[in-house]
Amino acid sequence: MKTIDAVFVTPPSRLAVYQGLSNNLAAIEPPVWSSLIANYLIKKNYTVRILDAEAENLTHEQTAEKIAKLDPHLAVFMIYGQQPSASTQCMPGGNKTCTKLNELSENSINTLVVGTHASALPEKTILEEPYNYVCQGEGPLTIINLIDFIKGKINDIKKIPGLWYKDKDKNISFNKSAKMFEQLDKDLPGQAWSLLDMTKYKAHNWHTFGRLTSRENYASLQTSLGCPFKCTFCCINAPFDRNTIRYWSPKHIGSQVKLLVEKYKIFNIKIPDEMFVLNPKQVSETCDEIINTGYGNKLNFWAYARIDTLEDDQMLKKMLKAGIRWLGLGIESSSKHVRSGVIKGRFDNFNIEAIVKKVRDMGFYVGANYIFGLPDDNIDSMKETLDLSLRINSEWSNFYSAMAYPGSQLHLMAKKNKWLLPEDKNGPGWIGYSQHAYETLPLRTEHVKASEVLDFRDKAFDVYFKNTNYLSMMKKTFDAKTVDHLNEMSSYKLKRKHHKEDVSY
Repeated sequence: MKTIDAVFVTPPSRLAVYQGLSNNLAAIEPPVWSSLIANYLIKKNYTVRILDAEAENLTHEQTAEKIAKLDPHLAVFMIYGQQPSASTQCMPGGNKTCTKLNELSENSINTLVVGTHASALPEKTILEEPYNYVCQGEGPLTIINLIDFIKGKINDIKKIPGLWYKDKDKNISFNKSAKMFEQLDKDLPGQAWSLLDMTKYKAHNWHTFGRLTSRENYASLQTSLGCPFKCTFCCINAPFDRNTIRYWSPKHIGSQVKLLVEKYKIFNIKIPDEMFVLNPKQVSETCDEIINTGYGNKLNFWAYARIDTLEDDQMLKKMLKAGIRWLGLGIESSSKHVRSGVIKGRFDNFNIEAIVKKVRDMGFYVGANYIFGLPDDNIDSMKETLDLSLRINSEWSNFYSAMAYPGSQLHLMAKKNKWLLPEDKNGPGWIGYSQHAYETLPLRTEHVKASEVLDFRDKAFDVYFKNTNYLSMMKKTFDAKTVDHLNEMSSYKLKRKHHKEDVSY
């Protein structure tokens, strides 16, 4: 007799997605969505487990064996990347694990896939992937109703919101979307930390510069859901009905921080919200609650902001006092024309370099994000973006190749232009959406081939992190050990398919 209602599965993806970077440099992220929905079910007296194959360093076969041994009513495959918008690259890992599970269990365990990709392409997912069911939407209401259906408490599958499935005649059917939760404190009251081994998670290397030995004291804490912006390259809102943002209360967030520090001795915390620094009132009140815990001076948060959300100096001072030390800034491109082409142009009237200098002078560290290969990019504009990154010389920089993620407007545009996408006939498959994989296939532009974009990105990484001005600044800001770590990091070379095989990207 089955005793477990649901097992939330994070399948293995790190090795394929990050190559050798997965050994020591890439983070190991707590499964935020799994822990949120698991806690939702626990509060309603369902029996749940979380199986995080990434944290446990399991193979696809070992993961499938563990699921089969638990024998739940429902195995929920949570397909999310380290960035919530980048779940597509993790689809192959889920496919391999679920296929093996179906073999081991002789299809006796019901499976559901949840994630940004599944919400963006539900029909394609139910047609091509090995899962019994696909969730389009946030997940909690779909999952709880599906469990009740499997257990015979609901007789009509059509009453399960947000569900895609095949009927008895193998025809594809789907139900209307689940209503989005509005009162997050009440509806999703925190993450199920007790279901996770918190000693197995590890911060991004840069998050702990100056104290690299503390990487294992790490958690990821969600404080809001969704985003009100409509950047063309982003698919973050695919699981949601509309472009909006919903918040947990500052009091709730403060209590979660207190719990992480006091129960788990965690001081390095990522806020994975698509946009934390947005509403000054929400940010300030949240910081007040964190300051009131008395731990602000010990904490090391990082959170996302925009160039145009950093004008309120009083808010920024509170953020520093609350332990928010790193800001992830989406600069994307040096070109106003390129940014406006992907609806990222709202901060055209802001002086990017001056804003970054201001927050750094105040005491923040900056992780700047740049994208090469946006639709209007050419070699000259990409060089200008690299030059901007070198002038800014922030404590960390992420260099990305533009990806037309499923669920984004860029994906629709690429299809309209007939530009090669990873899932196309001559493409490498979903793994091609990874930034660091062997098979990475970014978007081409009007002027530059995909392989040239990728080569430029890899060259930019080398130029930036081997730059003497950068390394000197890092030694002064942090210490010599950080510089040694950076030199070790930049010595690693990613292997790329178009360098090794005869492919025409």
